[in-house]
Amino acid sequence: MNAYKIIDHEYDVVVLGAGGSGLRAAVGLSEAGLKTACVSKVFPTRSHTSAAQGGISAALGNMGEDDWRWHMYDTVKGADWLGDQDSIEYLCKEAPAAVLELEKYGVPFSRTEDGKIYQRPFGGMTKNYGNETVQRTCAAADRTGHAILHTLYGQALKHNTEFFIEYFALDLIMKDGACKGIIAWNLNDGTIHRFRSHITIIATGGYGKVYYSATSAHTCTGDGNAMALRAGLPLQDMEFVQFHPTGIYGHGTLISEGVRGEGGYLVNSKGERFMERYAPNAKDLASRDVVSRSIAVEINEGRGIGKEQDHVHLHIDHLDPKVIDERLPGISEASKLFANVDVTKEPIPVVPTVHYNMGGIPTNYKAEVLTVNGSEKTVPGLMAIGEAACVSVHGANRLGSNSLIDLVVFGRAAAKRAAELVKPGMKHDEIVKSETDRCLERFDSLRNSEGSNPTSELRLSMQKTMQSKCAVFRSEKTLKEGVDEIRKPYDGMDSLSVKDKSLIFNTDLVETLEFDNLIRQAITTMDSAYNRKESRGAHAREDFPKRDDENFMQHTLSWCNGSKTKISYRPVHRSTLTNDVQYFPPQERVY
Repeated sequence: MNAYKIIDHEYDVVVLGAGGSGLRAAVGLSEAGLKTACVSKVFPTRSHTSAAQGGISAALGNMGEDDWRWHMYDTVKGADWLGDQDSIEYLCKEAPAAVLELEKYGVPFSRTEDGKIYQRPFGGMTKNYGNETVQRTCAAADRTGHAILHTLYGQALKHNTEFFIEYFALDLIMKDGACKGIIAWNLNDGTIHRFRSHITIIATGGYGKVYYSATSAHTCTGDGNAMALRAGLPLQDMEFVQFHPTGIYGHGTLISEGVRGEGGYLVNSKGERFMERYAPNAKDLASRDVVSRSIAVEINEGRGIGKEQDHVHLHIDHLDPKVIDERLPGISEASKLFANVDVTKEPIPVVPTVHYNMGGIPTNYKAEVLTVNGSEKTVPGLMAIGEAACVSVHGANRLGSNSLIDLVVFGRAAAKRAAELVKPGMKHDEIVKSETDRCLERFDSLRNSEGSNPTSELRLSMQKTMQSKCAVFRSEKTLKEGVDEIRKPYDGMDSLSVKDKSLIFNTDLVETLEFDNLIRQAITTMDSAYNRKESRGAHAREDFPKRDDENFMQHTLSWCNGSKTKISYRPVHRSTLTNDVQYFPPQERVY
């Protein structure tokens, strides 16, 4: 093994990732007086939270009556009863205070005429337990994530969080089943850094780039999920991948659900507003899985638009241009740039595109990671938040605008719990040398690969397999083919080609490390989907079209060692945290 320069650091808490959840945790930790490091492979304001457009949900009641219990009901229903109701209660109850805290920090929310935070309608958001629509999604025009991210970064700096920017995390440091920190590679100077910490918080986001067409940035490679797998921990509910109904056709760029919240509607080649067929009440504001499948059916039955009949149109040309300019400026720009469309005069061509991962590292509502055996016991020293985590507030399908509130509420919860567990300046354990050696052997092996398979070709093979075999609709045949095919790019790593052997800004090596992370998640996603013989939320099986609560109202746990997986299950939490709300029993999910 090549000799690497290793630099050691000691912190009370290390946050891995500088998106919305990581920064909110860092702010809370630093406020509590804990020595906090935030490690990120990109500059914090380049994190993918900046791409979130439509808004952040909270039952503030600024645009009419609302209640957090109604928000909870909608979230349980949106999750197709796979969400943990204790976590969902915590999310929805804490949401109003968390949003008002963001306002206090300085997030520039759009305003009503009387100066309150503006709220827009969003898919699946109702009042009176599904009887009427409600305006619950707090918005900063159509750049809400961007506004939150920049504000939280400023707050983290204000409270003296120490940032390590453009550091690529390689692995967790584990000792006797507990996490003692992380090992990271500094892209600027090639040094290796060991961060010792009493608590490590994984906030690395989703793994959308496992698919060919996704709204995700190139950096969305689920690095923390793969680190958990390599540490022998399971991932949960990986088969549930959300397709956003409206990605720009041919490009994948997101067109926010806020467009339909402001009155936009979908049409097929016959000019029909087809959502009225599939969701007679909610129509274009049904939940994302329902709208995505409806578009897929229209295309599959020959009512798609264009030469290939492979997309549909989204109309906002009937809206007042002033409304578009004030509330949807980014959408207008993106449509012009990527589809050459003037939204005030023409429809936007759209198609369902991979957008969000409901699955991830299993945690409780305090953000503590659950152990290897699938019990409720926690892994000492390890937390996970945001899209990397599966606290299971989203279950089988996330409602739009519930992602940003998830980041903030559970980022806040992680900081609160860490402050209870850690006192500033506590003594650190010695690092086991074998953990560093194991990590650097993998790093060295990938860096010095001399085979014939470029990373880009293996990645493309993986993405095309996931896109075709684990898509909006799935079947025994396609999933079985997928289970076999997805292992081919993994096996191709035996003859990997990494041309650049340097240690400073080596993008060839970065992408290889990211592919090594992605392929493990691709395998667990495909195997988890194959083993779930039902349709629920975003997981739609043509051969098992009904939801099967008797056999599958449980979370999938998947372990991955190389290309070998183990699948198990754990119960969904059916009890609530307090007596403030009752358990919502399963019912048919219709919009």
